[in-house]
Amino acid sequence: MKRLLKNREWLLAGIIILLIAGFSLRSPGFERPANLVNIFNDTSILIILALGQMGVILTKSIDLSVAANLAFTGMAVAMTNAAFPSIPLPFLTAMAVVIGAFLGSINGILVWWLGLPSIVVTLGTLTIYRGMAFVLSGGAWVNAHQMSPTFLNVPRAPVMGVPVLSWVAILIVAGAWLVLTRTSFGRSAYASGGNPGAAIYAGIDVGRTRFLAFVLSGALAGLASYLWVSRYAVAYVDIASGFELDSVAANVIGGISIAGGIGSVAGAVLGALFLGVIKNALPVIGISPFAQMAISGVVIVLAVVFNARAEAKKGRIILRDRAKTEITKEASA
Repeated sequence: MKRLLKNREWLLAGIIILLIAGFSLRSPGFERPANLVNIFNDTSILIILALGQMGVILTKSIDLSVAANLAFTGMAVAMTNAAFPSIPLPFLTAMAVVIGAFLGSINGILVWWLGLPSIVVTLGTLTIYRGMAFVLSGGAWVNAHQMSPTFLNVPRAPVMGVPVLSWVAILIVAGAWLVLTRTSFGRSAYASGGNPGAAIYAGIDVGRTRFLAFVLSGALAGLASYLWVSRYAVAYVDIASGFELDSVAANVIGGISIAGGIGSVAGAVLGALFLGVIKNALPVIGISPFAQMAISGVVIVLAVVFNARAEAKKGRIILRDRAKTEITKEASA
């Protein structure tokens, strides 16, 4: 039982199950498979953004521009589809990913080449990208009747009872797991955040790893931009406002350390699902939007405290074990 409680992912999964059961008592039917599929579908875009954010956080950085990247890229793709409805959807999707990756690379270059703090850089680009979305659109909206049916309907189409949007999120989860656990980039990301000095001595280019993490985060934000615009059938300057903080919160709740080098894909996904369940359930049981914000804030603070205590405990155990070894060596000498 103690081992189970020490495993952050299993503990968080259990809490999510308990939340679903508790909300079902207040709102019968909340636990039905169809509703759970809808919750996962509603959370799919956050999962994609959180996984991109995770790669950045692992390298001891942060990307606060992901939602602004999504807004600008989504506006560009929606306007392109409205002006040229005959352009194939795969081209528009690739266009979204490339634009998003390019915007992410700007963050990466500023952090890598100029050595600027990532939080300062991405706060600046957050404002720039939102402003670019306004300049591009002139403040106008792109509505459903201006978009082509294929552009709107593909992510909503059910496959085996689950929308394509959800399947895309599942594929991204699998891809993120492979990249972070089975590639040199993944190992470099963990090493760069866990101990940058040791990573440099091991031959890892920490700056380049952070740059690639920002590019990956931007690319996933670009993909999410098309999914968002088609999912909600509208593009405007303020879409996804606040999602940059939700993507960070999902990681913190899932056990990804803000200090870098610690975390898992399962944790990030469960953190996003935790927020998804909370945001879907609170309105159903009559909680006001202001109280929802307060509850989400309390959860994030508690998660940060939990993470800090867990990491400090690990550090004390390491020092204690090392001291014990040294005492044993001295006694045997």
